[in-house]
Amino acid sequence: MLKAFTAGLLLIMLSELGDKTFFIAMILAMRHSRRLVYIGVVTALAAMTIISVFVGQIISLLPQSYIHYGEVLLFLGFGIKLLYDASQMPNDSCEEEVKEASLVVEQAEKELPPKATSLAIILEAFGLTFIAEWGDRTQIATIALAASNNPYAVTLGAILGHAICAVIAVVGGRMIAGRISERVITAIGGSLFLVFGAIALLDKQ
Repeated sequence: MLKAFTAGLLLIMLSELGDKTFFIAMILAMRHSRRLVYIGVVTALAAMTIISVFVGQIISLLPQSYIHYGEVLLFLGFGIKLLYDASQMPNDSCEEEVKEASLVVEQAEKELPPKATSLAIILEAFGLTFIAEWGDRTQIATIALAASNNPYAVTLGAILGHAICAVIAVVGGRMIAGRISERVITAIGGSLFLVFGAIALLDKQ
């Protein structure tokens, strides 16, 4: 149970830091109440985690050998791809991710009334985060973890990881945005995927 919790926590934290959803939360927090933005972002990420774990539990009904090797291939595949992506990136800050997040937020802001209510701000943060997170590698990784590990531990670890990243984005995102190297974060994430892929492979032998 502890392994599943730790895997969920570390994979989410290191994959989400500097991700598009991170910068969406950061930009929204500069325009609106941090508390309201945080509520919307974390609620969306928690909902996504629960959906992912539910899908993982459905997949767990398949033969265990299929699940085991599927998990190993998924983690190793993600790890190799992320390390390759990191090798092709310039060693600078996450300017592209920030630009994409800014465009998304700008479009959403146009639909808000001049004096947006608290509920409107929460729903905006929820909607932008949920859409950005759908189909993301962290969602797929959560599904894979939940298919072969304790679902409650994976859920708690993943939600805590999301909550920590959201706090960093909402409270100090602006200060660290220019200091985050997308290349370094991607390389760390790729290495972590390889580690958990190796652990999953050795765990069943």
